[in-house]
Amino acid sequence: MTPSSMTFSDVLARTVLDSLSAHISIIDQKGIILETNQAWRDYARRNRLEGDADSVGTNYLAICESASGEEAENGAQVARGLRMVISGEAREFLYDYPCHSPEGRHWYYMRAIRMVYDGPVLVVISHEDITDLKLTEEALKEGEAALKEQAISLEETNIALKVLLKQREADRQELEQKVLGNMKELVFPYVAKLKKAGLKATERTFVEIIDTHLKDIISPFLQRMSAANIFLTPQEIQVASLVKDGKSSKEIADILNIAETTVHFHRRNLRTKFGLDNRKTNLRSYLLSLS
Repeated sequence: MTPSSMTFSDVLARTVLDSLSAHISIIDQKGIILETNQAWRDYARRNRLEGDADSVGTNYLAICESASGEEAENGAQVARGLRMVISGEAREFLYDYPCHSPEGRHWYYMRAIRMVYDGPVLVVISHEDITDLKLTEEALKEGEAALKEQAISLEETNIALKVLLKQREADRQELEQKVLGNMKELVFPYVAKLKKAGLKATERTFVEIIDTHLKDIISPFLQRMSAANIFLTPQEIQVASLVKDGKSSKEIADILNIAETTVHFHRRNLRTKFGLDNRKTNLRSYLLSLS
């Protein structure tokens, strides 16, 4: 059709077709290309495809079905889809495929749709460049994989830190136990003997100061009952446990088969060892706070 013989509708259709960015071709029921747009022709020239740039007269189906190598599977699937649209089994066929070249990687989205009109079968085929979309998808997948890797690494690090913290806590408790045990066995017995010795008033004051400061030093360790147990006598531990359970002095005396005055004596010792100088501080409340 020459420009002079084209109607306004023909000019409009050609203008719209050439304005589209997708590579478009129109084929008949045999797969012969009847028309292509400007984007198709530009692509053919850039890539130096065989034959005329407009490809008119080329059998699209034959090209797809003759594809070999890596393109064979894509060609076969496209040919099957086109035949289904041509026969009326499907109104459209969608397919995305790679089309790499020495210039770089490219992907295209193909859509074939059967024209609805009173006339011979015609199928419009469009190829839209979706390279940017594919590259973005790849970048997102790589990002997701990197994030997953980081999450696994962080989880492993977290587990390792928990193990280290648990070991550190065990080491700390062991150290506290050793310090308290050594103080009880190696220091306080001698301090007690010094207190009973015939010391001068000044010397007795020095011993009292030493005793007080030693107890101040180890007082942080006594914040946990498990550590404090080392510093308590076996019967003091029993009394402390029953006081914590809410037993009265008389009930404790009956349970342990000791005098009630002995229970009072142990309670005073417990208050002293825990540094509860303020009489308003309840011994049971304090013991419960250590649980």
